[in-house]
Amino acid sequence: MRTATLGPAERTEALAAMAERELDVLVVGAGVVGAGIALDAVTRGLSTGIVEARDWASGTSSRSSKLIHGGLRYLEMLDFALVREALKERGLLLERLAPHLVKPVPFLYPLQHKGWERFYAGSGVALYDAMSLSSGHGRGLPVHRHLSRRSALRVAPCLRKDALVGALQYYDAQMDDARFVTTLVRTAASYGASAASRARVTGFLREGERVVGARVQDVEAGLAYEIRAKQIVNATGVWTDDTQALIGERGQFHVRASKGIHLVVPKDRIHSTTGLILRTEKSVLFVIPWGRHWIVGTTDTEWDLDKAHPAASSADIDYLLEHVNTVLSTPLTRDDVQGVYAGLRPLLAGESDATSKLSREHTVAHPVPGLVVVAGGKYTTYRVMAKDAVDEAVHGLDPGVSPARSAWGRVAPCVTEDTPLLGAEGYRALWNARARIAARTGLHVVRVEHLLNRYGSLTEQILDLVAEDPALGEPLAAADDYLRAEIVYAASHEGARHLDDVLTRRTRISIETFDRGTRSARECAELMAPVLGWDDQQIEKEVEHYEKRVEAERESQRQPDDLTADAARLGAPDIVPI
Repeated sequence: MRTATLGPAERTEALAAMAERELDVLVVGAGVVGAGIALDAVTRGLSTGIVEARDWASGTSSRSSKLIHGGLRYLEMLDFALVREALKERGLLLERLAPHLVKPVPFLYPLQHKGWERFYAGSGVALYDAMSLSSGHGRGLPVHRHLSRRSALRVAPCLRKDALVGALQYYDAQMDDARFVTTLVRTAASYGASAASRARVTGFLREGERVVGARVQDVEAGLAYEIRAKQIVNATGVWTDDTQALIGERGQFHVRASKGIHLVVPKDRIHSTTGLILRTEKSVLFVIPWGRHWIVGTTDTEWDLDKAHPAASSADIDYLLEHVNTVLSTPLTRDDVQGVYAGLRPLLAGESDATSKLSREHTVAHPVPGLVVVAGGKYTTYRVMAKDAVDEAVHGLDPGVSPARSAWGRVAPCVTEDTPLLGAEGYRALWNARARIAARTGLHVVRVEHLLNRYGSLTEQILDLVAEDPALGEPLAAADDYLRAEIVYAASHEGARHLDDVLTRRTRISIETFDRGTRSARECAELMAPVLGWDDQQIEKEVEHYEKRVEAERESQRQPDDLTADAARLGAPDIVPI
C-alpha cells in the first residue's frame, strides 16, 4: 500500500498522474458514494482517479444526521429489503470495516398510548433486531428492551411525565460523516487511487457517442487538465442532473433535493443518558448524543435553490424546537442553540409530491457509452451503491484492454466487504492500551480516547507531530476539544485546503461552539499556513472569509422562509486562493 497522505504535494502529483495516462475509472464527486466507488474500483485492480469540485464531503455527506442505521421508518413503509441491506452494512461497519469511526448509540422511543402502541412499535423494533441478527453482523449491539414510564424517566429525566406512558429502547450506530468520507478517500489513495479536491469537471470528452474523459479545472492553481478514462462514474448526488447536462443528454432519471436541518445544543441542556426518537406528522425527529453536545433533527422539505449552501430559515429552527419541546420538561430556546447546519438529500424523483415519501433506494444507469450514473440511496448503504456502480462500469470496460483482468479474463469482484478503512486495523489493541499511551505521551487518557475515535491506529501520526513540537499537544484556545496538532494534520495529511475545510469538516468547531468557530479561526489559519504555504495576506483572507460565512449563516437563520434565507446565505462568496 502507498502512503495515505493527502497533502498539497500529493494533490499536485495526483492531478498530473490522472492527466498523464488513461484511467480505467474516473469518479466525479467525493461524497460518501463517490469515495466508496473509488475504493471499490481501486481494490479490484482498476486504475482509478477521483475528483471533487470543492472539499471532500462538502455537500450532503458532511450534513447528515451522523447516523448509520437501518431506518426503522422504512419498516413501516414495508421496505424490508432496504432495511435488511442497511442493517447488514451497519454491522459490517461496526465490527469489521470502521470500528474506530462507527459507534453504537442508544435511542429511547416514548410511547404515548397504552396497550396497542407498545405491541405495534415493539413488534417493529423486534423485527428490526431480528433482521440485524439474521444478517450475520448484528451481534455487536444490545437488543431492544421495554421500559415502564418510571424506568424511562430514570434513563431520560429530561422527559415530561405526561409525554409518555412507557418507552422502548433500541440501538443504532453513529459516526462523524465528513471524517468517514475523508478516511474513505485516504484508504482509496493508499491502494493506489489518485485523488484531488478543488478540481471541478467543466465538461466531458467524447469520441462519437462515447464519453472518453473529462475536462477538469484546478480551482486552486487555475490550471486545466484533460483526464481520459475508459469509464466515468457520475456520483454527484444532488448535482446529478447538472453534471448530466454537461454531456448534452437527458438523464434516465432525475434527482430531487430534500432539505434537512439540524440543531446542535450543549449536553447539559437535555438531561438524558440515551438518545431520543420522536414521531412528527411528517417523519421522525432524533435527539442524538454527540460528544459534549446533542444533535436535534431533522426536517424534510423540498429545496430548489442554491445547492452548494442550503440555508436554514427561522421557520426551520422553530419547527424543530417546537416539536422537541413537546416532550421536554425544560424547553429549549434559541439561546440554547450552539450550531445549525443544513444539508440536501438526493432523492430519486417519483410521483410523490412529498419528499419524505420518496424512496431511499438507489439507481445505477449507463445513459451513454463510457458514463455511469449512480443516484439516490442513503449514507449507510454507500458501499452497496459503490459496488453496483463499479459493477456497471466493469460491464463497459473493454475486456481485451483492462489491466485488471484476472486469469479468467474478468475484472475481480468487489472486495470492500473485507477491506477495513485506514485506522481500523490495530484500533482495538490501541484502545486497550490507551492508559499506557497517555502515560507515554503525557496526554490525558480522555484526549487519547478522543484521538483514537477520530483516527484509529493513525493516532500515532498525530502523536508524532506532538513529539516533534510539544506545543501542538495543547488544545485550541477557543475550542478545547481539539488539539492543535489535529489542525496541522488536517492540512498535511487529510487534504484540507482552506480554513473552512478544517472548521466545518475535519473538526466540527463550526457547530460545536457558540461563536461558530470565529474565535478559533486565526489560530487555526496560522497553524495551517506553514503546511499550505500561506503568507500573512492569505491568512487574513481566510479568516475574513470564514467570518463572513458565519455572519451570512446567522443572518439566513433569522429569515422567515427559504427564499430570504437563501439570499442571505449567498451574501458570503466561496473562498478562492489569492
